[in-house]
Amino acid sequence: MELAHSLLLNEEALKRIPDAKKPVFIFEWMRFLDKVLVAAQKSDIKEKQKTLVKQLTNQISESPGPPTRKLLARCLAVLFSVGDTFDLFDTINKCNDLIKTKDDSPSYLPTKLTAICCIGAMYEKLGRMVGRSFEETVQLLIKALRNAESQGRCEVMQTLQKVIVGMGSAATGCHKDIYKATKGCMADRVMSVRVAAAQCMYSLVQEASFMTTTELDSVSSLCLRALDGSNYDVRCAVGKLLGHLFATSLIPKQHATGKKKQVTLDYLLDMLSTGFLKANSGFLKSEMLSGAGQVNREIRVGVTHAYVEFVKCMGGTWMERNISSLLKHVLYLLANPKATPTHVDAVYARKCVQFILRTLIGSLLGEKAQIAAAKEISQHIIKAMNAVSPEAMLDSTHAEMISGQHVLVSALHELGCIVQTLGTSASPLVSEPQTGIIDPVVSVLLHPSPSARLAAAWCLRSITIALPSELTPLIDRCMESMEKLRSSPEAVSGYSYAIAALLGGVYKCPLGIPHSKGKKIFSMAEDLLKTATKDSRLSVQKTQCGWLLLGAIMTLGPPVVKHHLPRMLLLWRNAFPKNKQEMDSEKARGDAFTWQVTLEGRAGALCAMDSFIRYCRELVTEDVIRRLIIPLECALTMLQQIPAMIKTHGTQLKASAAMVRLRLYQVMFLLPPDQYEVAYNHVLRELVAEFTLTDNPSNTTTSLLRSMCHVDDSIILGSWLQETDHKPIEDQLQPNSASGSGAIEHDGAALYRRCPANEHIPGPLPLGVNVIDNSVKLFGIVFQHVPHKHRLQMLQHFTECIKHASKSRQQAVQMNIFTAVLCALKCLADSKSGFGHSEVRKAAVQLVLGALNSPSPILRCAAGEALGRIAQVMEDGRFIAELSQYSFDKLNSARDVVTRTGHSLALGCLHRYVGGMGSGQHLNTSVSILLALAQDNTSPVVQVWALHALGLIADSGGPMFRGYIEPTLSLVLNLLLSVPPSNVDVHQCLGKCLSALITSIGPELQSNTNSIAAARLYCLVCCAIMQDHHDSLVQAEAISCLQQLHMFAPRHVNLTTLVPHLCETLNSSHLLLRRAAVACLRQLSQREASEISEHALTLISDKDDPKNRGKIIITETGLEGALFELLDRETDNKLCKDVHDTIISMLHSLAAENLTRWFTLLKDVLAASISDSSSPDANEAGAGDKEEDDDDVAQITIAEKEDTHPSVAPRWPTRVFATDCLQKIISDCESKTVAHFDLAIARDMRETHGKGDYLVLHLTELVRVAFIAATSDSDQLRLAGLATLQKVINNFSMIADPEVPGHVILEQYQAQVGAALRPAFAPNAPSDVTAAACQVCSTWIGSGVAHDLNDLRRVHQLLVSSLEKLKLGRHKASLYSESATTMEKLAVLQAWAEVYIVAIQKEHDHGNTDDKSRSEDDFGEIESQGESLLSLVQPELVSLSKHWLCVLKDQVYLSLPSDYSNSLPNEGGTYYAPDTADTVRPIYKRSWPPILYAVSLWLNECGFGNFPLEYTGGEPPANHASSVTEGPPANMQNEEVNTDRFHLLLGIAVEAMCSPTSIQPLETVNMCLKSVFVLLDKPWPRSRLGKKQTLAVELLNVLHRLLLTRESLATHQLVLDCTKQILRSALENLEEQKVKDSEFKVQSGHQVSLSVFGEGGENGKIEAGQSVVFATLEVCLCGLIRQMPELNPNLPTTGFPLRQMKLSDEACHLVASIINAIAELPGLCSFAGSISILPTILYLTTGVIREAASLSLQSPLQEPITVALETLTTFCACPYVSDPRSCDHWSRLLQSAIATVLDFSKADAEKDKPGIDEKTLLLALSVFLLNCDDDITGNPQLKQGLIEAFQTAWMSKNNRVKLMCVQKLTSIFQKMERKKATPYIRQCAPPIIEWLGGVGQNKPANQDGLQLVIDSIAMLETLVAIAEDSTN
Repeated sequence: MELAHSLLLNEEALKRIPDAKKPVFIFEWMRFLDKVLVAAQKSDIKEKQKTLVKQLTNQISESPGPPTRKLLARCLAVLFSVGDTFDLFDTINKCNDLIKTKDDSPSYLPTKLTAICCIGAMYEKLGRMVGRSFEETVQLLIKALRNAESQGRCEVMQTLQKVIVGMGSAATGCHKDIYKATKGCMADRVMSVRVAAAQCMYSLVQEASFMTTTELDSVSSLCLRALDGSNYDVRCAVGKLLGHLFATSLIPKQHATGKKKQVTLDYLLDMLSTGFLKANSGFLKSEMLSGAGQVNREIRVGVTHAYVEFVKCMGGTWMERNISSLLKHVLYLLANPKATPTHVDAVYARKCVQFILRTLIGSLLGEKAQIAAAKEISQHIIKAMNAVSPEAMLDSTHAEMISGQHVLVSALHELGCIVQTLGTSASPLVSEPQTGIIDPVVSVLLHPSPSARLAAAWCLRSITIALPSELTPLIDRCMESMEKLRSSPEAVSGYSYAIAALLGGVYKCPLGIPHSKGKKIFSMAEDLLKTATKDSRLSVQKTQCGWLLLGAIMTLGPPVVKHHLPRMLLLWRNAFPKNKQEMDSEKARGDAFTWQVTLEGRAGALCAMDSFIRYCRELVTEDVIRRLIIPLECALTMLQQIPAMIKTHGTQLKASAAMVRLRLYQVMFLLPPDQYEVAYNHVLRELVAEFTLTDNPSNTTTSLLRSMCHVDDSIILGSWLQETDHKPIEDQLQPNSASGSGAIEHDGAALYRRCPANEHIPGPLPLGVNVIDNSVKLFGIVFQHVPHKHRLQMLQHFTECIKHASKSRQQAVQMNIFTAVLCALKCLADSKSGFGHSEVRKAAVQLVLGALNSPSPILRCAAGEALGRIAQVMEDGRFIAELSQYSFDKLNSARDVVTRTGHSLALGCLHRYVGGMGSGQHLNTSVSILLALAQDNTSPVVQVWALHALGLIADSGGPMFRGYIEPTLSLVLNLLLSVPPSNVDVHQCLGKCLSALITSIGPELQSNTNSIAAARLYCLVCCAIMQDHHDSLVQAEAISCLQQLHMFAPRHVNLTTLVPHLCETLNSSHLLLRRAAVACLRQLSQREASEISEHALTLISDKDDPKNRGKIIITETGLEGALFELLDRETDNKLCKDVHDTIISMLHSLAAENLTRWFTLLKDVLAASISDSSSPDANEAGAGDKEEDDDDVAQITIAEKEDTHPSVAPRWPTRVFATDCLQKIISDCESKTVAHFDLAIARDMRETHGKGDYLVLHLTELVRVAFIAATSDSDQLRLAGLATLQKVINNFSMIADPEVPGHVILEQYQAQVGAALRPAFAPNAPSDVTAAACQVCSTWIGSGVAHDLNDLRRVHQLLVSSLEKLKLGRHKASLYSESATTMEKLAVLQAWAEVYIVAIQKEHDHGNTDDKSRSEDDFGEIESQGESLLSLVQPELVSLSKHWLCVLKDQVYLSLPSDYSNSLPNEGGTYYAPDTADTVRPIYKRSWPPILYAVSLWLNECGFGNFPLEYTGGEPPANHASSVTEGPPANMQNEEVNTDRFHLLLGIAVEAMCSPTSIQPLETVNMCLKSVFVLLDKPWPRSRLGKKQTLAVELLNVLHRLLLTRESLATHQLVLDCTKQILRSALENLEEQKVKDSEFKVQSGHQVSLSVFGEGGENGKIEAGQSVVFATLEVCLCGLIRQMPELNPNLPTTGFPLRQMKLSDEACHLVASIINAIAELPGLCSFAGSISILPTILYLTTGVIREAASLSLQSPLQEPITVALETLTTFCACPYVSDPRSCDHWSRLLQSAIATVLDFSKADAEKDKPGIDEKTLLLALSVFLLNCDDDITGNPQLKQGLIEAFQTAWMSKNNRVKLMCVQKLTSIFQKMERKKATPYIRQCAPPIIEWLGGVGQNKPANQDGLQLVIDSIAMLETLVAIAEDSTN
């Protein structure tokens, strides 16, 4: 195929290749040509043009397939536009001649179609360059149209459209003829022709003025006819045409001539409304007057498309101006009775109106305009309510009320959607009294129509989800109103609906509602149920509403419901008869009304039960289920009596009875089936009767059949329509499904249930369908639990039901049965259960095989799915073989479409569910048959099903399918090259099949073998063909296949063409295509972010260009900017998530290197907040920037032409995401170069290297963006802004300002920080915002940015003002839940704690540097007339400390295990209510660590006891009567108070440190360790710990565990610091005991002996678990081994030498701290105890010397060595060395230590002993020699070793080692007794003296040598001084 890549066709190569591959070769050549010609110059092709034209024109007669002819036409057109036009007219004439030919044979058709296609492409591309030849061509085309078949008609229409577009006004003379020709095709029976005709008309509207004047009515009428019987593509095309037509007729023409009257908006809207209302008649007056025709749903949906397209063409600016008239017109479409002749039609009409409003208001209007639209809708609601006459108010069936209710429902739906979309930005809609929306909505709750009341309730729920602060006031208002109007049925019903809806929305409001509301509503609901029987006029309403409210309360979850559960169980028990006698007596009495109330009550009880099980799973215990089963069994028994009851009392009970059945099925579906095992027979009898329509005269079908089929089967069912933007209106046109008919009035419980994702309002299906759906689902669950004989009976019964059903009913029954069977099979497969014996299997197969020949495609699909599922459950190879063979036989013999399609799919499903291994033996036959069927050109339907089955086999075949890849791929390519584009289904299936083949080849696509290279090329060619297809789904498949190819073979996918294509696809009107494009971009961005960004930038275009109007285009901000713009337009959750992921991937890869571009983009996105924000602070901070830009903006505005299609300002979710992106950029920069956070380095880099994109240079923008977000109207954006501000402070608070030494760069932004925080402390600010702001406050104050205390006061004052919230009692009325109040108060206390911690630290730092001048780097000091930060905190400390202690006490209670839940205070804690204990635990978890540390510091500062018992100053917390908040009892002494507090704090810290690593974060553990350290920093708490040795041991064990489980060095250091404090407490306690004992013995005259004190006593036994010394040793050993593993004597050997790593400074300091701690241990022991521990501590100390001075290190670790030597000095001088009882042991052990150190010096490579540094060795030996008695060092062997060590050192070549040797010898000679020193003098001094004698000849060459000489002379002087006089 490489030979095809040339400018001219390689005819020699073409001849050589097989005929089958020639079309591919030709296509590949043209594909290459298409790319080359676009980029070519005229000179490049001048010589070869004639040959090239000839080759191309010759191909016209070669019968090319549709993709080839399209490509051929494009190549010809481009060739003539780039090169000469000499042969142009000959080519046109040749094409005309081919069109003229009267050969109508099928073989000539491709030639004629190619000629038509080529001529169209040339006219479109070349335009007026073709002269007047178009006239003849147009006439020829019109003439050809008369006898053309569908492909020809379609091609002619497309070519005529191209003529219109290309020729423009030059073809005016032909426009009328084209119009006449097109009119005939608008109602063509072939849908693709209609689409082409509509597109031709669309182009005609742009060019021909008569279309919008004289022919306006005629074209409109034509459009309606085209919509009748249309498909989705036709409706889209005609809707676009109609919208464009009306918009063009409304916009005044600049060059219009004549006195034609201008069309008015009202006239056009009336025309549209006539089509909407009288859908079967046209727009012509004669047709209007006839008034005939019923509602045609296809036309109505098409007109709905037209409304949307019309307004989109007019633009957002026009819509803003005309919003009032537009809303009035669209809403009042529903007021016309013709729009709503039946309930179903009313629902469908409402869906259309809601779609128009949601699409237009949601996409075209910005947030401000949406607020204006909401106010306008509110006015319409008021008008609609005022228009309801008193008569209508009394009669719910009044015509006026019926027509008005639908207007209200749609208006309320849209109002709710607008407010929910706006979020908290919608606050102006409720804050302005005159235009507030709440009063009008509440007024609708009294409307006589239930639909209107339900819609109003849902609207209120939407308002409160957007504005959580309105939730509690609205609940209160509804409860009060209901109490006042409790005699009105509408009021009881309406306000109950509202309360239920509001409760249902609580889960979306994180701050919740007060728990007391749930209790009050429960009491109200109970009261309604109790009083229901007192007034018959209200009985039904009270019963319904009472249970509805109880069901809604269940959604509040276990914390609220658990208190009411006993009463609920009682209510459920009383709702049903207790036994059979009661049931029988009940049946004998009562009339129809009584039974209606009874049935409604029982349905309500079951509904509340369903809600309880659904939302309170934790409370559904075995016992509760057992108690629930009793009423369920009663309900089940009652169902059997209902038919007789309905017969007795009339059909008015049918709906209530159906509702009872629905609720019962719903509840049983949620319960474990084994709980109602005894009732299986009853249940199944009811279920089977339900879905086989035994007692149901109507042919109701389930809506679940499509969802029971496999998701991949959507391609043959057409259910991909569910994935379009038009789903809400297109649903109503789907066959065999109730989709689209959902409405909230079908099930009131939907008010409080969770709304499905991507749906604005719930749409429960009609009751009849809903009951069948739920019966089917329950059947699937129960079927797997019943015995096989019952399964057999049911399957046989199903066959009988289908057989005996009448023809009109059979399909409905069959669909319901198959849905139930599929559901059962699915459950069997999920539970891995068997299907049954052979009889069951036989009955099931018989049932399924019958449906494989059904004329209904969905039934055939279901049968195939069922067959696959049966095979999956059976897992029997023989059975699978039989099924396969049966299908093979059928496919070989049958010739009808139905059989072929059904059995093709059956084969595919068998392979799908059994897999390649299970069906391997049938693979060859299956593939062969399906390949043959897929080539059946006579039946596209058979091709579709065969290709789909082939795709399923390829997908499931795995490695076994490898042998069939080549023929299958060839088939796919050949079909793509030959199948007409109008057979869209075939192309879609080919795409799916290609996708399966690519997956099957997999990563092998990267290899370059001939077969793989050919397969890869075929795949790429297939993708190119599908990319060029007109259908969006085929294009989406192409993108998906390219995405797979990129995953497996990234080098072979050309991103240069793919990325621009994906960027253009973002503007597609098809959701599936946009999804595919974004999903592909998401994958590309993870691997090649930089490349796709660069490729996207090649598409940069001007946003002001009229062609780009309303489009997403690539500007300077690149692909990222386009994706941000897409976020504002999209509502699809999946697509938005993919966009987020793509942006984040690109951000991580690119942002740190392109900060300017990213900041420009994010700033543009967030700039929308400035204009929308009403905050005075926003204006204050933005004033400076505005002043600079005002003049420019004004000048530009005057000059600019008005933009009719302005781009909508970014909406708040996009702005929140942009703010999150900003935080991610900061985080990414943290891991990059240090220049990002150092202004001096950044400036230097910019000046020296020209690289200026560093984060610190964008600090102004960072602060500004954070400020904009923090002061916006949207609460979510405020939270994101505050989080960003905190990140900025954390990262930039310590960065010096190079221009102002001693100051930081953040100082200049103090005003902005203060202004950003101020709104969050407003009285009406939500708790979460205030809590976040408190955190920022503490971070800002603690950062030390402010130098002057006065600068800090404004932020400090905000924190002071927040203390007022602590003075409000816990029981004060609140808008939010108690846990929200807890969160706010704890955030305030946490912030103060953090500030206090910083203040104390600064105070200590200041104290340490009192006499020193402040260093340049110390930015944190605050100076203001001698004041400090602590002086700001001090006034509040008295009350704060009290609050902090209360929080810690609460934390203790909350951290108790669940077993101790009964120990919690009944009235709750200081800051939490008993009901919120579970929800506040995470809040306390975040807050208590800094509070614990603050209290520890405070107690430390007060010295544990230097404060009065009763607090003075400050308000005590007025929360409730908690003993802690009131201070200690009067009779409690200081000592007791201190002890309690000490144990409280220590207990909390220890409990947290004992928690598993996964529970407690490292920061918490560190805070606990700091608290423990501070707590033990004063004598009194140390004395408490010292007296309780078990407590000290326990604490040390916890610290040991921390060393084992935590990796942080900082944590390890804190552990050691705490260990030292514990040792200190133990030592102090020991000293105290010794003093007391000595005083006692002196007084009593006994001999004082202190050496028995301490651990070990007289026997030296130190017990693990009871000894502080042992526990300390464990800690020290663990700490040392973590840093120096070689110290572990049990270290496993690997056979490889351990390469010692040099420790960091922190690790060295840690090791030194450990050795220091070890040095203290002998002091804690008795003489005998010291002997027990001395070997260990000497081993560790000397081991540290060995490791720290090891020659394997580059240099010795000085700090550990120094401390270890000091420790050895301590041991040598220890009193126990001279104690007669221990001196022997100590001496021997010290001698061992000396020997060990000497041994370290001997390197041995074989034993992995590198030896130690000689200088360190000399230091260690000197320590022993100078500090030990001669008894220890005088041992002859040791002495010789010591002398040899010094001698070896002197022999060293290193002068520094020699120097150390001389210095240490001098010390020994000076300080040791002469007798002891003599051996060292005699053996070590002579060599040195001898060397000194030769210094005259060998003078020292460096400073070290000189020093050596000086020190040697000093040693000589020492020797002279100590020598005896005789030898002196």
